Amino acid sequence: MPTSAPVSPYKITFLTGAAIVIANMVGTGVFTSLGFQVMGIESGFALLMLWLVGGLIALCGAVSYAELAAAMPRSGGEYHYLSQIYHPALGFLSGWVSATVGFAAPTALAALALGQYAKSVWPGLEPQWLSVAVVLALTLVHGSSTRVGSRLQIIITALKVGVLVVFIGAGMVVGEGQPISFLPNATGWRALLSPAFAVSLVFVSYAYSGWNAAVYVTGEIENPKRNLSRILLAGTAIVLLLYVGLNYVFLRSTSIAGLKGQVEVGFVAATSLFGPLGGRLMGGVIAALLVSTISSMVFAGPRIVQTMGEDIPALRFLAPKSRAGIPVRALALQTAITLAFILKPSFQGVLVYAGFVLNLFTFLTVLGLFVLRARQPDLLRPYKAWGYPVTPIVFLALSGWTLFFILRDKPWESLYGLGTLAVGALVYFLTTRLPAAAAANKG
Repeated sequence: MPTSAPVSPYKITFLTGAAIVIANMVGTGVFTSLGFQVMGIESGFALLMLWLVGGLIALCGAVSYAELAAAMPRSGGEYHYLSQIYHPALGFLSGWVSATVGFAAPTALAALALGQYAKSVWPGLEPQWLSVAVVLALTLVHGSSTRVGSRLQIIITALKVGVLVVFIGAGMVVGEGQPISFLPNATGWRALLSPAFAVSLVFVSYAYSGWNAAVYVTGEIENPKRNLSRILLAGTAIVLLLYVGLNYVFLRSTSIAGLKGQVEVGFVAATSLFGPLGGRLMGGVIAALLVSTISSMVFAGPRIVQTMGEDIPALRFLAPKSRAGIPVRALALQTAITLAFILKPSFQGVLVYAGFVLNLFTFLTVLGLFVLRARQPDLLRPYKAWGYPVTPIVFLALSGWTLFFILRDKPWESLYGLGTLAVGALVYFLTTRLPAAAAANKG
């Protein structure tokens, strides 16, 4: 009796990969963080430089990650790289952070922002329940078919980029603009060297986080040795241009005082540009655009947990994939953690906390590029980091500077991040060391 052939896993194309990167990056951060940045910086030049410096960091990180991903082509991102370069314990901690903070927390923040933007259009709406419903709906889509999920990702990301380009174009010509200078001056240069700039760079780095999203699904990318570097660099470069354009429009359209402390920056700017009706319309559009951000993180995040399940016996229950190659159990776990974050967040606190721990592991990963070249100089590297060693050094210098100022100026958020790592270390000990010791005693 003939048996049905297994379903051939769908391979992620360059277009889908670039869409995942762009959608991961363009989300909560760029539509919410400027309101916190202007509380410490009021120079238009310094504020735009924040987004240029953040983009430079992301591009330098992308070329570094591209070399690691081409040399070690397996899904899992930092978990895989740090396990191979340093020690499995450090890899586990990065995977732990990615599972708890790296994807679940930003997914929850994007869903909550979506709810708040939607409420600006429909005041009677309950934003929290809408956030929950969107996360569950996208989980069902990505849990059923990678092909359908990939096509959905391409369509909604293309719509997102198109809408933002139109908004930037309109924002540059509508109205007279605010009396704010974007040219360099003494005040602006002083702001670049201030602690406020370094801490604000955390918000910007969070907004750019996702430039490395494609490395989490390396094993599912079509010809990753060729396509992955192109995906990372193309996606990051497009987002850099969008971010600088968006923040120029936000600052041109709305006074610094009107932006301070605001979470729905896009809604505030659109209201200034196009009036209350235009602001409400833009609020609804931004809510719709955030669907692609949530979708991309729901897509990529579970691949890390699934890879950890393959390597760690105690987490083996998270390793299985469906016949279509989807890590359904890991997907269910990430969704559960995301819903827990949606229940009671502190928006600014979560942004700094997530930014600190994510920056820490990307710093260690890029540092690993030097370690790997020293230890394995003959390792096949289909792609080598452009500008090496300058580009990874620029990334390490700017990221290290940011981490230092977060530790100094935001100690509680930093301690929460380090506490997350301590819990992860305990979980690693319980899931690996204790079972190994028990097996040795039996032997």
